[in-house]
Amino acid sequence: MSPETLLLVGLAVTVGLLLTACWTGHKAKRKPHLVFVLLTVVALTLTVLQAEYVGTLYDLEAAGIITPIHLNIAYVATGSFLLPIITGIMTWRNPAKKKLHRGCVLIAVTLTVASAITGALMLTSAEPL
Repeated sequence: MSPETLLLVGLAVTVGLLLTACWTGHKAKRKPHLVFVLLTVVALTLTVLQAEYVGTLYDLEAAGIITPIHLNIAYVATGSFLLPIITGIMTWRNPAKKKLHRGCVLIAVTLTVASAITGALMLTSAEPL
């Protein structure tokens, strides 16, 4: 399997786990939700590592302005996962925080989608080495 295909598989698995984590959270299935959150974090970590490897196979500077845009969004998206983790713990202790948690999840998911889109644009604009 090519590194690019492996990246796409990792991305698909991560998105599937993320959607399942969102669904179990929405349905207030706490234990499955925690399992899927942890699996999502592991899958995201592996996918980011694969993306970094694939990036070494391309001249990313040739992609132009999209490269720094993608990298900045990707860094912020990765860090934004701390928000739902922190607010999730808060919600576990105080269910009144559920709305805050949901908002933080929406921010993290939106940034992750933006990162995936800009990453795809960057790779399709870059030159293979």
